[in-house]
Amino acid sequence: MRLIITRHRETEENKKGILQGHLQGVLSSLGKEQAKKLADRLKDEKIDLIISSDLDRALDTAKTTVKFHPDARLVTNRKLRERSLGDFQGKTKAEFIIPENMSRSDYFNSGNAENDEQVFERAKDLLKEILKQPEESILLVGHNRICKSIIGNLKDVEDQRNLKDLDNVSISEYSFDGKEWEEIKFNCTRHLK
Repeated sequence: MRLIITRHRETEENKKGILQGHLQGVLSSLGKEQAKKLADRLKDEKIDLIISSDLDRALDTAKTTVKFHPDARLVTNRKLRERSLGDFQGKTKAEFIIPENMSRSDYFNSGNAENDEQVFERAKDLLKEILKQPEESILLVGHNRICKSIIGNLKDVEDQRNLKDLDNVSISEYSFDGKEWEEIKFNCTRHLK
């Protein structure tokens, strides 16, 4: 099995530093261009199934890519949603002050946001579902935190702070031989150059 993981394209909220969580997001003009470049990069790849977050910013990115893969099935899965940010959702980073002795992730974990462990477990559940799919080549279109949690599960890295944030429409690719996952590429953005 082959798994290609990508993060959605840029939104206006990304540009303004607004924390989106489960908000839909509005694509920026750069985001539209990024999606075209991602679709062009993947057009010659074999993709049997595209699983997207049901949030518009990811689903619109998936729809741009599926145009080049008319035989691929496109489905949405709520498990690919970004981390729920509770009271932080819709606010800018400037609207709250993180204590110096606390990471951003720990700060969110202290509120009513979905915590790191919950996102990691959601990613683990999603991977179990994916392994049951008959398709051999699967594209996942999600969001930074959930994609990092998926990759963390593949690499057996539970603490997501040990993984670099993913760039918009970056490509991370993994293959599964029936026993273990092998990383082919991580956070590749050469198609944006």
